[in-house]
Amino acid sequence: MDLRFLNAEPTDTEREAVDALGTGSARDQLLPALHAVNDRVGWISQGALNHICRRLNVPPAEAYGVASFYALFSLKERPPRVVHVCTDLACRVNGAEAVCDALTETAGAAGFTWHRSPCLGVCERAPAALAFEAGDPAEERLLAPATPEEIARGTFDREEAPISVPQQGEPGLRLLRRVGVVDPESLDAYRAAGGYAALRNALVLGSAGVIREVTDSGLMGRGGAAFPTGRKWDATARQPERTRYLVCNADESEPGTFKDRVLIEGDPFALVEAMTIAAFAIGAQKGYVYLRGEYPRALRLLRNAIDVARERGFLGENIMGRHGFSFDIEIRRGAGAYICGEETAIFNSIEGFRGEPRTKPPFPVEKGLFGKPTVVNNVETLVNVPLILTEGCEAYRRIGTERSAGPKLFCLSGNVRRPGVYEVPFGATLGELLELAGGVPEGRELRAVLLGGAAGGFVRPDELGLPLTMEDARAAGTTLGSGVVLALDDRADLGGFLLRIAAFFRDESCGQCVPCRIGTVRQEEALHRIVGGRKLSTGGDDLALLREVGQVMRDSSICGLGQTAWNAIESAIDRLGALEERT
Repeated sequence: MDLRFLNAEPTDTEREAVDALGTGSARDQLLPALHAVNDRVGWISQGALNHICRRLNVPPAEAYGVASFYALFSLKERPPRVVHVCTDLACRVNGAEAVCDALTETAGAAGFTWHRSPCLGVCERAPAALAFEAGDPAEERLLAPATPEEIARGTFDREEAPISVPQQGEPGLRLLRRVGVVDPESLDAYRAAGGYAALRNALVLGSAGVIREVTDSGLMGRGGAAFPTGRKWDATARQPERTRYLVCNADESEPGTFKDRVLIEGDPFALVEAMTIAAFAIGAQKGYVYLRGEYPRALRLLRNAIDVARERGFLGENIMGRHGFSFDIEIRRGAGAYICGEETAIFNSIEGFRGEPRTKPPFPVEKGLFGKPTVVNNVETLVNVPLILTEGCEAYRRIGTERSAGPKLFCLSGNVRRPGVYEVPFGATLGELLELAGGVPEGRELRAVLLGGAAGGFVRPDELGLPLTMEDARAAGTTLGSGVVLALDDRADLGGFLLRIAAFFRDESCGQCVPCRIGTVRQEEALHRIVGGRKLSTGGDDLALLREVGQVMRDSSICGLGQTAWNAIESAIDRLGALEERT
């Protein structure tokens, strides 16, 4: 690709798709413009890219670098219908390879193309596929459980599956109490079920009072880092800059994670209210939801919630009659990049650059989105806030344990009878959680549990008494991460499972730093040799090599991807004794 424009013009359809955005000429519109063309035509031609570059004043080489960064875009012509078949952790142990084998024989004749995909975030209904057909409008549907026959039919007439909350309607639920019970498209139904009482309380408390309540509640981030939410909000509110931003990280791409999707699909107004409270606390007038590009139903329902809230005075100018309190939300769709779940990579993606992490410091609370102080919280963290402001920080702290306060959502998948999102207080044991999901299928035995997803660690069947708290998981040498609990029974191919984890990190590394870019490749190569019963040509020890490469990635990678790429493999070796018999 060159810095100069090449000799290519957009088609009328491509031009119309970009021009219909009508959102100005700032570079931060690059990702929406790429989506507009991909949605309408199914791929992004050189002519379309030229038109986008001229309109947004972006050098062609840079726009190409952005467009080629994301897995959901194509810069080569392809059929309008594309199917992404998940072959990641939960789908792998639930028949994804059989789906792929069948599609290999039928896809060409059926007139569509298909790709293997990392986790699509519907692990509770594995195996999953994302069916996309370009057009005006584009059609998109998550098919789960997916069958080769349904994929080949290419229709979108299947009823959307119900939200996977096995505890639906049970008394005592807090974060999930409205999911599956209250109409997610009705603001009136949301308000009748207690919605917007928290925002009303926030306006009475004032910004400083809200931050104090959140701080005193002990709420920690639910995305894996567990940073105290109140401290983050307070640090941002204290910045001298008047312009501040709020970003909701809804790009949950950790394999095995789907709780944020369930919250958005089942209770979207709760997220809108929570973001409005957070914006009031930190003094932000603009918020962004960075939403996974693979979540079409969540996108539709969240758009509706934002539009309705704006029409009814709960977003926009003078919210709920509070003079001078203005805040609005914009959705930015991701396009298939796990690394964009990292908080600074989100900034680059929104701003129209490649979604690569930034070096810290400066930290986002000082210099984040567009160089301004920014708070980044994920969906689950934010929807805890209305609970705190309605029940009070003291009542909230009584849920869970002293150091891990509040309710926690866990995503159960793999070889369990009732997969789905479960809500328990911090401190419930892993065994109790698995019992809620019915345990492994009849006649099978539990082999291992992966906590925290691909970046997490394994737990043995004799460790099910582990209390699910941040501190207990840390003391046990594992992590709760983003809430993944993936059970493997005695049929699981652990070697193949670890190879999939290694391939995932190799694929998803942004390539910016050498330790991660090279280390993830070397890690996968060593695993292939061990699993395949081969030796290094030098006669060296591949397990020793794995440990050395893993430690280098952990110590010197720029962001959490490289720093955690070795975690699950290390724990499989050390806790489960995996791979030892193969070396």
